[in-house]
Amino acid sequence: MTHVAYDHILIRYAELSLKGKNRKDFEKKLQQNVKTGLREFSNVKVKRVFGRMFVQLNGEDEQGVSTVLKNIFGIHSFSPALKVENDLEQMKAAGLYAIEDALSGDGGTFKVSAKRADKSFAVRSQDLNYQLGSHILINTNKVSVDVHNPDVELRVEVRQEGTYLTCKTVKGPGGLPIGTGGKVMLMLSGGIDSPVAGFQLFKRGVELEAIHFHSPPFTNERALQKVEDLTKVLSRYAGNSIRLHIVPFTEAQKKIHDVVPDQYEMTIMRRVMLRIAERISQKRGSLAIANGESLGQVASQTLESMHTINDVTSMPVLRPLIAMDKLEVIDIAKEIDTYELSILPYEDCCTIFLPPQIKTKPNKEKAEKFESSLDIQSMVDDAVERTFEKNLSSTDVLDKEFEDFL
Repeated sequence: MTHVAYDHILIRYAELSLKGKNRKDFEKKLQQNVKTGLREFSNVKVKRVFGRMFVQLNGEDEQGVSTVLKNIFGIHSFSPALKVENDLEQMKAAGLYAIEDALSGDGGTFKVSAKRADKSFAVRSQDLNYQLGSHILINTNKVSVDVHNPDVELRVEVRQEGTYLTCKTVKGPGGLPIGTGGKVMLMLSGGIDSPVAGFQLFKRGVELEAIHFHSPPFTNERALQKVEDLTKVLSRYAGNSIRLHIVPFTEAQKKIHDVVPDQYEMTIMRRVMLRIAERISQKRGSLAIANGESLGQVASQTLESMHTINDVTSMPVLRPLIAMDKLEVIDIAKEIDTYELSILPYEDCCTIFLPPQIKTKPNKEKAEKFESSLDIQSMVDDAVERTFEKNLSSTDVLDKEFEDFL
């Protein structure tokens, strides 16, 4: 063997292994998502073999493929792998390459863990450990064996179709494959919380569409651009583009502002937004609405407020961040690259017309009374009719002027 390089990536599943008789369906969905995520790497092949999944690189860049796999939900971990024939000399060369690559020439400790799934291979596992370990020790400097706490473990799996060797393990995002958890409509405001709520839902296998309420001229085009860019960043984790529904909300918001007492303005506005989100969800086949609310974070996020606002819909309203504190949310926002966009100083529709005092414990009957002076049905119909959509993808560039802020 004259040249050795990683030619496969071995993918390990997350919760899929717990799915019993449905496991095959989850595996198929994950395979489909991996293929979609890697569509730019035209030579790769994605195969499932007896509870394992392999990406056959066929010359494509291993680092580039790994970067994509890190964001695909349903993957617990993955390892660059070398596949060789069931030939001892080829295994030795591959094992030496893997150890030198993993230790980066700095030295350290290692162990070899071999398994023979193919019992027809003549060399038994313990002997294979010894022969590969000896070859590595003879041909490298500054390395030694530590079978209890090694810096690197060389795993060798002898199967009928060939032998796979892995050394490095990269953590995946875990969770379930997107598309196995149904479709949800995410209310995306442009703040820190709602993109994180979307990310948390992806983890449970949910397919997302997003809805944003836009109120020009009170909110400007930069605020809308910010939401579009947040959608593009979120789509990295969707593995595909995300459909963003943009609701012209100015007329409805002005009417609410004109007739509703200040303290109930936020409550009524959110009740109208929820009705609009429900209508668009029904049109798009979503089974639930989601938002970034966290209990007690702001005045409109008390249990009393959520109860009064929820009263206008029978559709489930999911709140993935309900028990998280702000610092936890910020940590995730930074990790998923939405934080710097979210803190750009452009107002969203929830921050305009805000009175000095908001009712923290709004009463449902009073909310209904204040709404009685509004033609809610026509407001909802008009907003839904004028809603327009954009499909946004992580392959679309972010707004150029925004990049200067980041």
